[in-house]
Amino acid sequence: SRESCTAPSNFQRWRAVPASFAIQISIGSVYAWSVFSAPLVREYGVVTQASQDWTLSEVVPVFSICALTLGVCTAVLGPWAERAGPRAVATAASVAWGGGLALSAAGIHMHSMPLLYAGYGILGGIGWGLGYISPVSTLLKWFPDRRGLATGLALTAVRTPVVIHTPRAAVLYTKTQPPPKKHKSTRPCRSYAKHMAPLQATRTS
Repeated sequence: SRESCTAPSNFQRWRAVPASFAIQISIGSVYAWSVFSAPLVREYGVVTQASQDWTLSEVVPVFSICALTLGVCTAVLGPWAERAGPRAVATAASVAWGGGLALSAAGIHMHSMPLLYAGYGILGGIGWGLGYISPVSTLLKWFPDRRGLATGLALTAVRTPVVIHTPRAAVLYTKTQPPPKKHKSTRPCRSYAKHMAPLQATRTS
């Protein structure tokens, strides 16, 4: 309940700032979506787009749906967030965001665009919206005498993840999905051949 997360009278309000930053930095990984746009349009082709791959016009709307869901979520669930308190809202945000990422992974694995839209676009957008409401609203309440400072801290936390997650996502993708290399015999490596096999079967059929 809201009463269970009410701080005592001697609580130091500056302790709420790192917690708010932690939530924003976690949810802010949504801004790293641009790193995945190019790989998603060549999932089968690996080095270039194949006929079975998604087009860029199909991939780009994923982030647009996520941003739209963010706006709808903050408008619709804002009153509930005020009643429930920051802990419940942050928990709901983590469940929605984590579930959205899991559903997105399943969509990519199954090559299902509807699952990707539902996972990253809808569930991820709900997690993004709730994760935005919780720390911003909390900071504004903790600093009623310094609302300008609270707003500045909240906005800093919102944009900081761009600097953190974009290069991190690029490094992780490079390590987990290295580009195909050729051996001395000029034969493509196994991972490249595995990705190209469906293409060759399609062309010969």
